[in-house]
Amino acid sequence: MDWMILIVAGLFETAFAFCLGKMKGKRGEEYRLWAMGFIGCLIASMWLLAVAVQTLPIGTAYPVWTGIGAVGTVLLGIACFHERASFARIFFMVTLIASIVGLKMI
Repeated sequence: MDWMILIVAGLFETAFAFCLGKMKGKRGEEYRLWAMGFIGCLIASMWLLAVAVQTLPIGTAYPVWTGIGAVGTVLLGIACFHERASFARIFFMVTLIASIVGLKMI
């Protein structure tokens, strides 16, 4: 259960980065709505991370949480914000995933 909480926390980290990206160039009500989504996802992510580290080692949980957010944000950037999907970017994202799996295994 603690790993599921950590994964959901990482997904909320990806969601707050997405909201932050959507805030760019917006004004008025639309900006405020994305800002509220950003704040809500940020709070949820931090709270769930705090719950997860009650039973998981912080030295493993924090990098896993950060990695989920980083990989998710790169994928959303490519899919939703038309960022470049270069070989180097994909390669280093895969090495990040391999590192996260390695941390979980030790």
